[in-house]
Amino acid sequence: MTLASMARKHEPRQVPETKVATTAMIASLAAEGYDTVSAPFGHALVDQAKKNPRIVGLSADLSKYTDLHIFAGAMPERFYQMGMAEQLLFSAAAGLAREGFIPFATTYAVFASRRAYDFIAMAIAEENLPVKIVCALPGLTTGYGPSHQATEDLAIFRGLPNMVIIDPCDADDVAGMVPAMLAHDGPVYARLLRGKVPTVLTRHKPDYKFELGRAQMIREGRDVLVISSGIMTMRALDAAEKLAADKVDVAVLHVPTIKPLDVATIRTEAAKSGRLVVTAENHTVNGGLGEAVAGCLMTAGIAPKFRMICLPDDFLEAGALPTLHDMYGLSVDKVAEQIKAWL
Repeated sequence: MTLASMARKHEPRQVPETKVATTAMIASLAAEGYDTVSAPFGHALVDQAKKNPRIVGLSADLSKYTDLHIFAGAMPERFYQMGMAEQLLFSAAAGLAREGFIPFATTYAVFASRRAYDFIAMAIAEENLPVKIVCALPGLTTGYGPSHQATEDLAIFRGLPNMVIIDPCDADDVAGMVPAMLAHDGPVYARLLRGKVPTVLTRHKPDYKFELGRAQMIREGRDVLVISSGIMTMRALDAAEKLAADKVDVAVLHVPTIKPLDVATIRTEAAKSGRLVVTAENHTVNGGLGEAVAGCLMTAGIAPKFRMICLPDDFLEAGALPTLHDMYGLSVDKVAEQIKAWL
């Protein structure tokens, strides 16, 4: 519990009537107006496993909550339930990889990045083994509070040699990243959107296809360039439509691969004169997409007006996601407000 939350412990919460009543324990995302796909990761993994007998799935007692239960139901002989022992989960995945298998190991992002980091570093990354780490509840996608909010996972894994990092926006990205992860001969860490996942990118760019290591322009604009990853690409696109009513033209560059970063595309787009450049990410201000983009621009001598939309360097509150996203500036309205204030 943070000092701020302790001070408010006995104060009544003032929730505006316009807010949707959402329990703190529901890890879902507001995605009004978008179609959804159920468990895109689980179904994509089954599709790939039908063609590749080397694929196996492992979970730390969370298969239902990482959509790996779809794989377990379809291929029970290739599924391993490791219990609540994440160090064992990733050590076993490393062993299976050494024997020629391609393990997809799933858990919550906090448990992989905090609890099992040394095992991932020594058993998987140092050996450059093809273990695919797929983790639910990235960033602020749950109301459980600091114990389950992986707000610093990208910073933790960005510093790990050999580790590729993916932050998908929607169901299209999640389904597309599975074969790309499989084709990469090395370890991958992917943030996971689970359950009913919205389909966002192909609505804005019908020919969109996930490509590992490539950033793609989803929307063109002359006034602002938003460089975003994960769910914040969805929020940036919705904010762009909202700002268009105020004659603010916003471009959105989606960066689903955090490492390796598509430096060439980012530099090319950011170098176009006259645009405010804003990074938007569902991650702490430290060590994520924003700092990565700032570094790649500074080392190239590119210096646009630059701002970051991200989470603070703090342990976050527990509560309903719509309330938390408003509180921490990740909602569509807050994204639009921040961009307009910076112009």
